[in-house]
Amino acid sequence: MNELLKLISTAALGASLLAGGMPAAMSADFNIRATANSNENDEDYDGLVVFKNYVEAASNGKISVELFIGTQLCSKGAECLQGVADGTIDIYISTSGGAAGAFPYVQVLDLPYLMASDRVAEAVLSGDFTRTVRDMALADSGAKIRLMTIGNTGGWRNFANTKRRVQNPGDMEGLKIRTVVADLPQELVKALGASPTPIPWPELFTSFQTGVVEGSKNGITDIMGMKFPDAGLKYITLDGHAYMGALWWMNNDKFMGMPEDLRQVVVDGFIALRQATFASPKRKSIAAYEEFVAGGGDLYVPTPGEKAAFKSAAAPVYEWFKSNVRGGPEVFDALISAVEEAESAISAANAKDIN
Repeated sequence: MNELLKLISTAALGASLLAGGMPAAMSADFNIRATANSNENDEDYDGLVVFKNYVEAASNGKISVELFIGTQLCSKGAECLQGVADGTIDIYISTSGGAAGAFPYVQVLDLPYLMASDRVAEAVLSGDFTRTVRDMALADSGAKIRLMTIGNTGGWRNFANTKRRVQNPGDMEGLKIRTVVADLPQELVKALGASPTPIPWPELFTSFQTGVVEGSKNGITDIMGMKFPDAGLKYITLDGHAYMGALWWMNNDKFMGMPEDLRQVVVDGFIALRQATFASPKRKSIAAYEEFVAGGGDLYVPTPGEKAAFKSAAAPVYEWFKSNVRGGPEVFDALISAVEEAESAISAANAKDIN
């Protein structure tokens, strides 16, 4: 097992499983326990509902799926991934940050300005790039943790702050921007001239109020869901620097222990889940942006030239990633290749569709 995955007590997880209960699952040939550390208003939950419905129906009841939403089975990325490796959890969804301790190269999804649109991102994450990351994770976990798909959780990350409109990298100068405790987002904030300030998510509202931080890099649904405008967050720049990827992990022994026809059902279920998570943030963001503007928020869309200036300023982060992250060059090249292929296919399709 990968030494980066922390050893935890499986007894504690076993107790949690008993507390969650599994009465209806006993009649199925296979029972899948899936967890998401979110709530029922989240696109992760939307995806799991679609997955459960599809898999149970398409397998004619041979597979049952139990959903554990919140922290019933585990609460943090390392703990949850260890549960997947041990087989006490069958499916878990993480952000790139949540899985970076075990699989640091998944932070490639946080590299800025590499995927320019939903259409590009969805094509990339639906193809061989995800299979490349799957192979890397299987190798690193001793064939215990399988990446099933990559969806979306919250749309796109944009810069938001309490002080001023940000139209170009120079406007970021000196702003205290909240980040997680990971190196990559801190390197990005520094490259743009701002000051990275790691703050735990539950403390962010108060930190805006007190001026401990003056900005963040979040999706609009998170911003409005946490009521950050009430704490003084008034400016959002739609730079779309990172697509908020959701990595769906599964215990590989559970998956490979199924007959081939049921493995296909599970794979198809994850494709349906991925489609749901691609769609859900688009719908939810409409009302969130309207609410932000109606409350007096300033929403700025950078021009193509301004967007290019942001990408140019952030370029040192790419070399930092390749030089400092294990597996960085391999996964970076895979992503760039996938983006170029997607953009070429989209361009060719556009030429046919508009003429």
